[in-house]
Amino acid sequence: MYSKKITCLFLFITLLGLNKTFGQNTAENDRIIGVWEVGSGKARIKISRYGDKYSGKMVWLKEPLYANGITKRDTKNPIESKRTSPLIGSTNLLGFEYKGNNSWGNGTIYDPQNGSTYNCVIKLIDENTLDVRGFIGIQLIGRTDTWKRI
Repeated sequence: MYSKKITCLFLFITLLGLNKTFGQNTAENDRIIGVWEVGSGKARIKISRYGDKYSGKMVWLKEPLYANGITKRDTKNPIESKRTSPLIGSTNLLGFEYKGNNSWGNGTIYDPQNGSTYNCVIKLIDENTLDVRGFIGIQLIGRTDTWKRI
């Protein structure tokens, strides 16, 4: 009976310790979560976690309507059926995993201005600044945009 209590206490302490460890890692991973304004100031992206990965959706546009008053659509999307979808609410960051050292990788970024999807890495510079680098093939061939937290 006494050994069962010791065993239960040991398991409880172990699980408590594991929970604390995973909680710290999750908090570090989740520092990317929030609403971010792109470098041009023309759009805002909300980054969220799904499972152990991160994605981003467009939640705001400086100019959400065409001159004729119609909501801007994803007209350059290579998937024809998505060309009538509104830009606001569209996913343009997908599949990011936390790599440590304030970096997220293995994701892609979609550019609705040209309908292209690029490999992407994200680096948290400080609590309010992200460097988002889209590239083809290797990171040297790409472009970095600096996003600010809203």
